Amino acid sequence: MSFFSLFCNVSLFLVYISMRTDTYGMEKETQTLIQALCRQDGQAQRRVLQLYGAMIFGQVARIVTCQEDAEEVYQDVFVKVFRNIESYDSRQASLATWMIRIAYNESLNFVRRARQPVIYVDDRDVDLESIQNEALAQVFQQQDEATIQLIERALDYLPPEELALITMFYYDDMSLKDIAYATDSTSSAVASRLSRTRRKLYRIIQSLDYE
Repeated sequence: MSFFSLFCNVSLFLVYISMRTDTYGMEKETQTLIQALCRQDGQAQRRVLQLYGAMIFGQVARIVTCQEDAEEVYQDVFVKVFRNIESYDSRQASLATWMIRIAYNESLNFVRRARQPVIYVDDRDVDLESIQNEALAQVFQQQDEATIQLIERALDYLPPEELALITMFYYDDMSLKDIAYATDSTSSAVASRLSRTRRKLYRIIQSLDYE
């Protein structure tokens, strides 16, 4: 084996060890955090808010569009997180995904109770076979201001459940498995709903683009 090959192999091994060490360190911190939360430790609760607060508020605000209401739901989410931390099972999902599930359910429950006005689009006339999923992916990848504003307008036409599904997949880069857990569904059901929703969204984007 040449010196260069040996050097490359050693370098790759060190990178692998470093990644394993970082992952182990994060897992250990999470376990320590959960143990402290179970004791209702105030410092641990503040650490959770620091680590996950912005992410959870983003999840809530996408469904509960009024900022004042979103802040109220956000507080309710973390009250529920801290009260039910002992029910968290790391074998089922990460701590972040578990909290997203709570945020998702709390947000939908609030919208249903408040009966917030939502603009629905009847998708019965949408030709689901003629619109390719890749086309919508390309739209989301564009970064120009006009396209971003167009997407934001189109998202307003989706019901809360479909809006959450799209944002989890495209904005949060969540896997089908994690989305299924967060929405109390199955991966196959999520894939089917996602396919239908993004085709519907693409049709909405097309119609808005021609206005």
